[in-house]
Amino acid sequence: MTTPSRALAIGSHPDDVELGCGATLAKWAADGCVVSHLICTDGSKGSWDPVEDRAALIVTRQAEQRAAAAALGATGECVFLDAVDGELEADVHRRREIAYWIRVLQPEIVLGHDPWKRYRLHPDHRAAGYLTVDAVVAARDPHFFADQPVAHHRPSALWLFEADEPDHVEDVSGFVDAKVDALLAHRSQWRATLGIETDDDVTRFRARVAEDVAAVGGEAFRRIVTL
Repeated sequence: MTTPSRALAIGSHPDDVELGCGATLAKWAADGCVVSHLICTDGSKGSWDPVEDRAALIVTRQAEQRAAAAALGATGECVFLDAVDGELEADVHRRREIAYWIRVLQPEIVLGHDPWKRYRLHPDHRAAGYLTVDAVVAARDPHFFADQPVAHHRPSALWLFEADEPDHVEDVSGFVDAKVDALLAHRSQWRATLGIETDDDVTRFRARVAEDVAAVGGEAFRRIVTL
C-alpha cells in the first residue's frame, strides 16, 4: 500500500504502540509519514516495586515515550491524556479528547488496540480500543462535538493491532531493529514488561522480537475502512 501522509497511533500505556506497531511506524516515518502518538494513561502502575514513586514514574515514562517515538523516526506529536493507569474508562469525556486530537492531527490512518480481542485481560487495553474506534466515528462527523474549535476529519482507515482476526500483515523488513530500539527506550519497563535483567537479556530480547515478527511475516492488523 502507499505510505500514508500522516498516522496517529493510540495506545493505552507508554510502550503499547511500540509493541503493537513500532516497525510499521518506523517504516512509514522513513518514507516521509508524519507519525504521532497518543497515550491514554499516565503509566503510573508500570512497576513491580510496591514503594515506587509513582509521580516520578509518570515523568519518566513520558520521557521514555518521547525517546521511543524518536527512535522510530516519528516527527509528529506525543500527546498524553494522563488518565490514571488501570482506571481508563471508555466514556464520552475521553472520546471527546481523542476525537479532538484526530481532528487536530488529521491522520490518514489511525492505529490502535483491537477492543474485540477475546480473553484480553487488561481493562485499559479494552478501553483504549473502544475509545479509538468511537473517536474515529466522532471525529469524522461535523455534528459530533460540534463545539470543538477544529473542523471534523475523516481518516481513511483504522488499523487494529493485537488483532483477534488480522486480515493484513505489513512487511516491515529492515525496520525490526528500530522497533526494538524504541522498546528499549522504555527503560523503566525492562524488567516488568520486556523481561530484561542483564545485558545478555537485551541480546535475547532483540532476537526474540525478530523471531516473533518473522513468524508472522511482519506486523499483523485488522484493517477497517472508515469512509
